[in-house]
Amino acid sequence: MRPLLKIFGVGLLISFLGSLPLATMNIAAMQISISDGIGAAMLFSFGSLMVEMMYVRFSLVALDWIRKQKLLFKILEYVTLAIVLALAAFSFYAALHPGEQKNAVLDSSLPKFILGAAMCAVSPGQIPFWLGWSTVLFTKKILLPRKDHYNTYILGIGIGTFIGNCIFIFGGVLIADTINRNQHIVSWVIGGIFLATAIFQIIKMLKKRDPVEQLTNPEVIKEEIEKKREQLEKTEIAND
Repeated sequence: MRPLLKIFGVGLLISFLGSLPLATMNIAAMQISISDGIGAAMLFSFGSLMVEMMYVRFSLVALDWIRKQKLLFKILEYVTLAIVLALAAFSFYAALHPGEQKNAVLDSSLPKFILGAAMCAVSPGQIPFWLGWSTVLFTKKILLPRKDHYNTYILGIGIGTFIGNCIFIFGGVLIADTINRNQHIVSWVIGGIFLATAIFQIIKMLKKRDPVEQLTNPEVIKEEIEKKREQLEKTEIAND
């Protein structure tokens, strides 16, 4: 039982810390909490984390197939960039037109659960992230190719992501309450974050340090694994 608790804790911790940096999904959840309330943001978050958990489960058993999907990853990269740019554009539009607070992407007719799942599904960046961490856990023999290990690991990931998203969801409500009369400021800030995310994505694409290279270049894989191993060892020392 103790190894399963460790696997659960490691998955939860990695997922929680990985969800804290500003990114498309957590900022989108925050904006939904501001415009549509906590319930809608929760549904959006549940949809995104369900897809993330499915991606992780699939990546654990289909690594070789994933590495061959170069064209698919490239297409998803451009789709993700287009979505982030659209989110930035609509946020800036809302900032310039304070009477129109809705974001046309996040306020689509899709149920928020489906919207969260769809946006997460076209974001390829999470795949190399979890492949890297899973590889480290396999090499350290923390994670073994067993069904109970996989299920416990994924459960921890799901809960960790949800806790991280809740910080942005409830933080968004706090921000909205604090500057209720200056909603355009929120739109400017969120738009800026989306734009910065898009610029970062473009830089990665120009450097060709994209998900395809991360999954196929041995030197990149080795570099990423070493970084994650060092992070994991620091975490274990801190826990001891």
